[in-house]
Amino acid sequence: MKAEQIQAPEHLKNYIQYFWVLESNDQDFVSKKFGPLVDGCPGLIFQSAEKGSFFDQENKALPEIFIYGQTVKRTELYMSGDFKILGVSFFPNALRSIFGFSAKELTDSCLDLGLLSVNTSEQLLNTGSPLEQIEVLSSFLYAQIQKINKQPDKITHIALSQIQATKGNISLKDLQDQFKLSERSFERKFNQYVGISPKLYARVCRFQAALTQLKNQHFVKLSDIAFDNGYADQSHFIREFKEFTGYSPLQFQK
Repeated sequence: MKAEQIQAPEHLKNYIQYFWVLESNDQDFVSKKFGPLVDGCPGLIFQSAEKGSFFDQENKALPEIFIYGQTVKRTELYMSGDFKILGVSFFPNALRSIFGFSAKELTDSCLDLGLLSVNTSEQLLNTGSPLEQIEVLSSFLYAQIQKINKQPDKITHIALSQIQATKGNISLKDLQDQFKLSERSFERKFNQYVGISPKLYARVCRFQAALTQLKNQHFVKLSDIAFDNGYADQSHFIREFKEFTGYSPLQFQK
């Protein structure tokens, strides 16, 4: 299986973190599992599976091309056979600026992009290389941004940066005071632009920091990860890790 990340073009760098490509020439049709998907970012996936299939943990087939929102529930995707997947990782607050709707509408859900743009779907199917497909998608997304004409919200952008920089360990009350917003107004703005509350986004950032530390094996004991990432104790870390992945940290390692 081959995986690759590709930089977004300059004119889309305020909206897209990167494009990614995943390819497999496996002919044995043994399903491959992808997850956890709780990373704080919405995205887009286009699948070209001539001999394979793409489905979720409930065995539900996924659309050929779809946008997905914030994922906070335990979610796993499965792919089998010979496939090529092209993906887009958006910035956490990009959906509203690109597509115009509230990000909350797509939290733990997805939208068939073929319903929004049949032409884009057909162009992708008729385009061979991933780089050419990225050009097609980039043109579509840029046209969407121009049509919606809505810049990313500055307050949400700054708040996201500060939450990310502290790995989720920041006083949300201090952030509200900084922006002179009530708790309710701050949460409403986050739901609209990010799709989840500031508190939940901070938890996701902390989980991602802990997951990276676990994957890189930069610890001696699990309690080190809990301490380094601001969890109350090891039990708190294990409980939250299991909520987002369905596994304990040790099960996930195995």
